Amino acid sequence: MSETSPSATDTAANPLANMPLGLFVFLLLYGGMTVIAGVVAFKQVQLWPSNLAVEAGIFAFLLLVVISSTIAQLYGKKMAQKLVWWGFLPLGMSAAIIWLVLGLPASPEMLEYRATDLAAFETVLGQTPRIMLAGPAAYITSLLLNIWIFDRLRGDGEATTFGLMVRGAIASALSQALDSVIFVTLAFYGEFDITNLLIGQVIAKVALSLLLVPFLITFGVKAAQWLDSRG
Repeated sequence: MSETSPSATDTAANPLANMPLGLFVFLLLYGGMTVIAGVVAFKQVQLWPSNLAVEAGIFAFLLLVVISSTIAQLYGKKMAQKLVWWGFLPLGMSAAIIWLVLGLPASPEMLEYRATDLAAFETVLGQTPRIMLAGPAAYITSLLLNIWIFDRLRGDGEATTFGLMVRGAIASALSQALDSVIFVTLAFYGEFDITNLLIGQVIAKVALSLLLVPFLITFGVKAAQWLDSRG
């Protein structure tokens, strides 16, 4: 009498058992980056030695580009597109929790002894509706564009490391330039002169896309392949 092997039983009970380890790890990283990008974006970082500025969320957002490109390379464009759309789930849940926490009254001890900390907390997390709408609009547009360009540049030829780096650089530079225009315009236009911030954003994202993203994507692909071999 044949018996069902434990591995087959586990697979039937848990569909995620067939998921490559690299994909699983990168999905976790992606969800975390979608949340933290909106938090650190509150700070504008000066691009020394110029007076140009860039919102700090760029660092987490570029990792979203790297992760989505890596997944498109290894697991297909459709999987990467699904990831981008499902990225709204951690975004929405984190926004709901932040809204809940901001609405709850602070403890008497905090009001008395840590009023400055409370004010800073509410300032950072109490983003205006414009910023809350600008972030998702820029997110979905730029990342879907990045995946589309990255996949279209693949062609029918055999992938090479150099080709991977070039595709990653071009797709990231174009999509992140558009991301900057959408986010900065929707979030801040009319509140102050956005010229320096907009120029700084575009320059920083394009420069990092050309100089850093290709190497990060190459590393991401190698890391995911290594994880898959270990899973």
